[in-house]
Amino acid sequence: MTTVEVKVRRVLHFINGKYENSSDDQTFEVKNPATQEVIAVVSEATEEDVKKVSEAARTAFDHGPWRTMSLSDRCDKIRRMAEIILERREEIARLEALDVGKPYSHAFTGEIPRAAHNLKFFADFMEKQGGEVYPMEEAFLNYTRYEPVGVAGLITPWNAPFMLTTWKLGPCLAAGNTAVIKPAEMTPLSVSLLGEIAKEAGIPDGVVNIIHGKGSVVGTAITENKNVDLISFTGSTTTGKAIMKNGANTLKKFSFELGGKAANIIFEDADLDKAIPVSIQAAFLNSGQVCLAGSRILVQRTILDSFIEKFKHAAESLVVGDPQDATTKMGPLVSEEHFNKVKHYLEIAKKEGATLITGGGIPVLAPHLESGYYLEPTVYYHQDHTARICQEEIFGPIVTIIPFDTEEEALAIANDTEYGLNGVIWTENLKRAHRIAHGVRAGTIWVNCWFVRDLRAPFGGFKKSGIGREGGHHSLEFFSEAKNICIALN
Repeated sequence: MTTVEVKVRRVLHFINGKYENSSDDQTFEVKNPATQEVIAVVSEATEEDVKKVSEAARTAFDHGPWRTMSLSDRCDKIRRMAEIILERREEIARLEALDVGKPYSHAFTGEIPRAAHNLKFFADFMEKQGGEVYPMEEAFLNYTRYEPVGVAGLITPWNAPFMLTTWKLGPCLAAGNTAVIKPAEMTPLSVSLLGEIAKEAGIPDGVVNIIHGKGSVVGTAITENKNVDLISFTGSTTTGKAIMKNGANTLKKFSFELGGKAANIIFEDADLDKAIPVSIQAAFLNSGQVCLAGSRILVQRTILDSFIEKFKHAAESLVVGDPQDATTKMGPLVSEEHFNKVKHYLEIAKKEGATLITGGGIPVLAPHLESGYYLEPTVYYHQDHTARICQEEIFGPIVTIIPFDTEEEALAIANDTEYGLNGVIWTENLKRAHRIAHGVRAGTIWVNCWFVRDLRAPFGGFKKSGIGREGGHHSLEFFSEAKNICIALN
């Protein structure tokens, strides 16, 4: 087992190129969800601090060199940030495992390299962009410029804090904007490093700023601040609604990636040797704390018994334990509050008459982990797809298997939800794959795979799963203002 030195870290705001305390010196504690040990004391921002950081970002945008810097110089500095992230890969991955509770191996092999790739991709992608030219016979020539919007508020979630922050920061910086980053208060450790990484990469002071605190105070103040021009937010649908209301008076641009309750549809001709392990990953990656989780598993009735037997065995084979241990496949939930919320769904499932297939309790673990926020990988069977455990985003290691008979029934169940972020289809029938993929009302559909991302492709949700799209030119368009210039030729 890997042991990691547990020391209480001091996490400060990063404002205009310097780490600073809060104006009133208030702090809050962050705990390791695996042990409940205090691992950080974090500066807690006031509204005055938000005003200060927003003004710093505004000044850097209006009067600093970043916006007017040559595109190649700007993108070189963003690529240098990516290189530094890879150089510090182990350190950042350890911090992700420490305050999120996700397995270190997943952070090290997957999320931190992807975070670096996010920055490099958007730097490379920006340099390859062209523009539009619209001649009006020989009299006029119209052409388009894409210019930065201004100050971007980047409000990021606790489940993949570092990776999802760079997903927003990459296009934000490549387009020439400045940023005020507000990481989730439960998981600030890795994101706090982006300040010093940006400075080392040569990013001018005031371009990348990071401020910590409660969403109800800091997040609200950012969305209401007149110096902040746009908000990119990943998180719950409820919080997204509040952000939209708070930003209405200043007419901000919004990009939201919100909740999900994906249908993972298993047809009778599916290759179960592939579908089972990927469906396990879709159900229990990061302890189910993934907006893209395949938490509604729709199984055609002709293969239901076989699927349940194999899925049950695979779920029970998952190693639950210390996130820092290389053998761990599932760690704890992120906090006591979230643990209690997820655990409550075990009671809801009983009241709704769901059949417990496996799990449903607290795993037996090593003594130093007994106070951690752990739940067993839990699988229910329920014939009523309108039950709460089949409709509400649990955001934990709890999934429900729902039977269906026909394509039409599968499609009706898949679409009978207020969410529409993603979906998964398992079939060897190409025509069926296309039919169902076209019919599911969701922003991303994976066929015989899950969580495969091409950063050029649009990403976002239907219905209450989001507003707008990010990825490729969709991200650059959000972080840019299109300007038409008309030249008289005669």
